[in-house]
Amino acid sequence: MTIEIKAPTFPESIADGTVAAWHKRPGEHAARDEVLAEIETDKVVLEIVAPADGTLKEVLRAEGDTVLSEEVIAIFVEGAGAAGTPTRSSDDSAPASTETEKAAEVAKTGVSAGPAARKLAQEKSIDLAKVDGTGRAGRVTKADVVKATESRRESQPAKAQAAPASKSAEVASAGERAERRVPMTRLRASIAKRLVEAQRTAAMLTTFNEVDMSSVMALRSRYKDEFERRHNGTKLGFMSFFVRASVEALKRFPAVNASIDGSDIVYHGYYDIGVAVSSDRGLVVPVVKDADSLSLAQIEDHIREYGTKAREGKLTIEDMSGGTFTISNGGVFGSLLSTPILNPPQTGILGMHKIEQRPIALDGEVVIRPMMYLALSYDHRLIDGQEAVRFLVTIKELLEEPARIMLDL
Repeated sequence: MTIEIKAPTFPESIADGTVAAWHKRPGEHAARDEVLAEIETDKVVLEIVAPADGTLKEVLRAEGDTVLSEEVIAIFVEGAGAAGTPTRSSDDSAPASTETEKAAEVAKTGVSAGPAARKLAQEKSIDLAKVDGTGRAGRVTKADVVKATESRRESQPAKAQAAPASKSAEVASAGERAERRVPMTRLRASIAKRLVEAQRTAAMLTTFNEVDMSSVMALRSRYKDEFERRHNGTKLGFMSFFVRASVEALKRFPAVNASIDGSDIVYHGYYDIGVAVSSDRGLVVPVVKDADSLSLAQIEDHIREYGTKAREGKLTIEDMSGGTFTISNGGVFGSLLSTPILNPPQTGILGMHKIEQRPIALDGEVVIRPMMYLALSYDHRLIDGQEAVRFLVTIKELLEEPARIMLDL
């Protein structure tokens, strides 16, 4: 039976998408729910899976083509080739061609790897010959390329520090001024557009403060092992404290939890907190919905799940939808101070930064404390300066005395 493969149904906020990759070629067999293609939108990458066991007969939209909601992008034949036809798993671990074709592939390139693995390796400038394959017969899988990319990222700072002179000499001896031009992804283009729009349309200002993290760190150190045992392996991090403190502050200052719609102010009676996450495709902001009703453990679970999804490119449109306030943590990358940019149509965003041991004056004495700079960017069209300052001071007070969060003080 012939089946039309269609693009997903996009929500109203997404006009169209782009075919990012085909994981199957015409004539290749696919098992039910195996990934056929990826559609990249302005927010997320969506997977198109096989509706049944069968064969991809024809591809109607090539990689890079723009597709509309529910547009037919391929023709699939159910049951064709199901018997005796070699299949390939979604991680490329099983062969996708006959032994003859596979041998020809290895003879030509010296490496056995699937299309998805080769495409990712090309995007990340990874030499497949240097990647250890974990698939059948040493075949390089997409997961192997992801691992190689992460290993290279971790080793680059050490290499740069260990041998700066040799690297400079290598560049000088080559005598080349290399350039590489690649098209901007839809997600990257969307991020750029939204950031420029935020600066153009909002009267954006930023206020700063600092918080003594001693109490939160002591609480975390004292209870982290018991917390992990009690909550089935969930680790107690800092972000859950910031989410809870933000929610309590938002309850006291509703304008920071509001948005502007034309000439109207929309006050939200719920607290959906966006948590900015960095991924290989760019910055994404999944949303912890109804954060006011969640425990610290539940918040940590949501954030951990979103982080994993972001790294694997599995975030859904539902994960990214909504949001009344955003928290961005540049401190994980070592940022000491920065000015976060609003995430429209929200009117506030909190920037966390690196915790550093610094001397401060306390009760007339100079002491060393783990301090963090906080930054609140806000839309001055709706939020007055004094309101923004008081909001940030409230977060500071709640974090310096975490019991206030639990006692609703």
